[in-house]
Amino acid sequence: MIDLRTLRENPEAVRASQRARGEDPSLVDALLSADERRRSAVSRADALRGEQKALGKQVGKAQGDERAALLAKGKELAAEVKAAEAEQSEADAALVDAQKRIQNIVEPGVPEGGEDDYVVLKHVGTTPEFDFEPRDHVEIMESLGALDMERGAKVSGSRFYFLTGIGAQLQVGLLSMAVQQAVAAGFTPMITPSLVRPEIMEGTGFLGAHASEVYRLRDDDLFLVGTSEVPLAGYHADEILDLSAGPRRYAGWSSCYRREAGSYGKDTRGIIRVHQFDKVEMFSYCPPELAAEEHQRLLAWEEEMLAKVELPYRVIDTASGDLGASAARKFDCEAWVPTQRAYREVTSTSNCTTFQARRLNIRYRDADGKPQTVATLNGTLATTRWIVAIMENHQQADGSVRVPEALRPYVGGVEVLKP
Repeated sequence: MIDLRTLRENPEAVRASQRARGEDPSLVDALLSADERRRSAVSRADALRGEQKALGKQVGKAQGDERAALLAKGKELAAEVKAAEAEQSEADAALVDAQKRIQNIVEPGVPEGGEDDYVVLKHVGTTPEFDFEPRDHVEIMESLGALDMERGAKVSGSRFYFLTGIGAQLQVGLLSMAVQQAVAAGFTPMITPSLVRPEIMEGTGFLGAHASEVYRLRDDDLFLVGTSEVPLAGYHADEILDLSAGPRRYAGWSSCYRREAGSYGKDTRGIIRVHQFDKVEMFSYCPPELAAEEHQRLLAWEEEMLAKVELPYRVIDTASGDLGASAARKFDCEAWVPTQRAYREVTSTSNCTTFQARRLNIRYRDADGKPQTVATLNGTLATTRWIVAIMENHQQADGSVRVPEALRPYVGGVEVLKP
């Protein structure tokens, strides 16, 4: 949720953010109205409770007819207090509902527009030129005994798969390398739950416009996570953190589940867009004034991992209309996929400012010891999709695949994967 102080002080900035996202700016006026109603209800209830307290003191001193009259007035006043408190409760609920309808305020400098209006910040590495016809990752992996799409579909349906043999080793090795890098950078490694309660999923902002992407187990009233960002955000719900030693950082390894609703016909071949995959996700809690700097750190750690697997990539600044509800700014790293002649997203890092923490009631103590809302950030460190780019960029004419040097210790020291 956005900060109500920001809303009151600069409502036009919030309207501008909504317009930049392609969202309804009139929701800002609805929130202003709900905020005014709530403040009015609180003021009335407080005044009546004060009057009730003062009357109670008078009753204690009165006698006879005066006491009877005061008691009768007290009865009427008690009914008014009860009604005022009910009105306050309704106003509180209406305010929270209106507040949740507003997406996070876009950071200054974020490109305007939709999915195709990103700004490329830089290119890193040289895209490979082959003196043979490159094969796509499915053909390569099947020849290596690393992937079985047919049986994945037989067992679970479309967009499911088995990673087999070296394919399984590659995923475990890649994610293990990511965890080791994270630990070296001071992150606490975590194996996170795949199922979360509705209030945790909602608190991270995933039950808004993209709720159709989320798997729900209705009988248990639980949701399958699409990223360990969700349980890591919920990990400190309703807590006050000690950040005196610096940001609190976690690296969560999890299986992730996405319905891929609305993606019919897109990336139907292979493991680029699937219903289940594994991922190591960085998550950071820090004071809001340090969030932009922390965002750059997360991006640098993502680029460090991409350098280790020797992939050409570019970094993009995502446009405002393509941001998730929680993100104020998002940078993606996109690796080159030779057979598609295109860059495809392999990492994403978002600065969610105080949006998620306000919903989940996560705070820290400032230098004066006063509780303040913390900022949350997240970023991909490695995921199953990386195998696509590794296979295609490092393939050789004889059908083999060169294993990036940094990854070799994690796959038994193998230097070349041979059909």
